[in-house]
Amino acid sequence: MPLADTATLVDIARQIGATHAAPAADAVDREARFPHEALEALKAEGLLGALIPQELGGIGATIVDVAAVCETLGRSCAATAMIFAMHQINVACLLRHGRSAPFFREYLAAVAADQRLIASATSEVGTGGDLRRSVCGVQPEPEGRIRISKRCPVISYGDEADDILLTARRTPDAAPADQVLVLVRKSDCTLTRAGEWDTLGMRGTRSFGFTLDASASKDHVVPVPFADAASQTMIPVSHLLWSALWLGLAGDAVARARAFVRAEARRCPGDTPPSAPRLAQVVAELDTMRALVHDGLSAFDRHKDDVDTLGGFGFALRMNNLKVSASRLAPEIVGGALAVCGIAAYRNDSPYSVGRHLRDAHSAALMVGNDRIYAANAAMLLVHKEE
Repeated sequence: MPLADTATLVDIARQIGATHAAPAADAVDREARFPHEALEALKAEGLLGALIPQELGGIGATIVDVAAVCETLGRSCAATAMIFAMHQINVACLLRHGRSAPFFREYLAAVAADQRLIASATSEVGTGGDLRRSVCGVQPEPEGRIRISKRCPVISYGDEADDILLTARRTPDAAPADQVLVLVRKSDCTLTRAGEWDTLGMRGTRSFGFTLDASASKDHVVPVPFADAASQTMIPVSHLLWSALWLGLAGDAVARARAFVRAEARRCPGDTPPSAPRLAQVVAELDTMRALVHDGLSAFDRHKDDVDTLGGFGFALRMNNLKVSASRLAPEIVGGALAVCGIAAYRNDSPYSVGRHLRDAHSAALMVGNDRIYAANAAMLLVHKEE
């Protein structure tokens, strides 16, 4: 169903958040279960095809639009927002780097029509968390088929996804950094779960480890090097959408703190509650985070068709700095909201509770670890020339 503008998408996301995501968020967190209610509602509105062009049956939204949806969903349930964001990151990669191939055009149309959910398997046992290296390789088979076996420390919502976009060496003998993206349908692969998902936060993403064994047509290999897809699309879009949902998460915590201070003010008319100055500080920090995220989105939107800029060191540094800044600010802001409300926010049975928010916010620094990003930035700064 084509939609006209960001406001319409946000209105739909807000309604889904209020009626499906938020009411189930505590249970999703407590039980570490998939947020089925919210995902079904997103599918019913066609939002898994948000980025897909209208000519292929999608909505034709922009990354800015999708980030606004991520922020809105993040205010209700961070796990729901993360699943939505990761799906859209995969769609963005296929759109920019696979759309010219007949198979991927047909596949993207199927995502829009059938609301297929895509997970990603980019991390691998044996690489030390390095996205840009693979152990497994694409093994050619007779009759134009390929086979891949990959040990994945995590595949977020792997059990619930319809398809998986994974990284592998171009061939078994290729260099570890000579990688490609491959789309495999769940019906063409076997996932053997390895370990559990009993975590501090983001419990609803159900990011179990798996051994993945897949067979597919060679047409399922994205026809560009993964290095290009990563620098031009996967990494910047990940940092933008993740930062947007963390902004929504922090925004909801601040909204709870604001409600608490207003309730205190009603109890003592004419007096400024002692927590009000602390609230003012937290609101200022939230405004800083919002400015950072929106500035990053504006930069990406300006350069979205300029692959040289998107793949350059300067833009990579900017996106990396956005990610580390947003991932640092989110738990600080939620912690500030906790300080505003005190025991009311510390209690799990309080309308001002931010325990789930705080635990979810601490995942931000771990999603592509900030130390790894700082190390990558340091290497780029050695050769990058300021313009």
